[in-house]
Amino acid sequence: MTSPPPAILSLHDTIPLPGTDTAIPRLGFGVYQTPRSACKQACLSALTVGYRHIDSAQLYANQAEVGHALQASRLPRAAVFLTTKIHRKDGSAARTLRSVRASVRRMTGCDDEGDGDGETAPPYVDLVLVHRPCRERRALWRALETVQGEGAARAVGVSNFGIEQLEEMRVYAGRWPPSVNQIERALVAYCERHGIVVQAWSPLVRGTKMADPTLRRLGEKHGKTPAQVLVRYSLQKGWAPLVKSTSEARMRENADVFDFALEGEDMEILDGLDQGTEGALCPHLIH
Repeated sequence: MTSPPPAILSLHDTIPLPGTDTAIPRLGFGVYQTPRSACKQACLSALTVGYRHIDSAQLYANQAEVGHALQASRLPRAAVFLTTKIHRKDGSAARTLRSVRASVRRMTGCDDEGDGDGETAPPYVDLVLVHRPCRERRALWRALETVQGEGAARAVGVSNFGIEQLEEMRVYAGRWPPSVNQIERALVAYCERHGIVVQAWSPLVRGTKMADPTLRRLGEKHGKTPAQVLVRYSLQKGWAPLVKSTSEARMRENADVFDFALEGEDMEILDGLDQGTEGALCPHLIH
């Protein structure tokens, strides 16, 4: 029996986040390792291209620049999906909560004292993640649940959590499963089985595979670049990939993936390129 052709999708398609009333854009723009001096303009360029999801983190040290770009864009707050990640407990539970709330304010362009744009609505981000399964992950998760209960986060999730850490969460989480897990490919089946949205945080393999002959051949077949083939692959897998660049031309290239579809045979070929632990960016997650 012939399988139906894959949906073409669009830049503004979203995936509902389980347990919430919000949905995450399928294609997002990440600012990992983007210098503060370049981050605001990179985000403005991404928003101009049409991206409506920006992903940052405390560790990236550029949350404020994301917020400044959001303010400068003049886009309605509800038009842009914002994600940030919290990487460690900041001493006491009260200080940790203050740290998370400060991240929310920075991401939305507000100062540390309140809603710096003068609006009556309190600042919020759409998604807050525990950045990694650190020793303080229970306390961090409790802080995220508190912030979500306050309305400062629409959804909460995790990043880089393996199956063991996700199962452990059943014991201490007020709500389970987390809405999102930013992971590598090995945990996809587990997440899909439990309704956890999968985010691919390095869908372009940090540019290390652009000369791969298989990717180049598939790109030539569809009139696309190897990078576009990889982004399209993530989308057709049902994941929410995050791409990054400071070049507006590259941003446009990465978003120009909605006018073609990879065939079933193409997807099988790409599945076969998986190198497991050898090819993993975070091999400790392969378990």
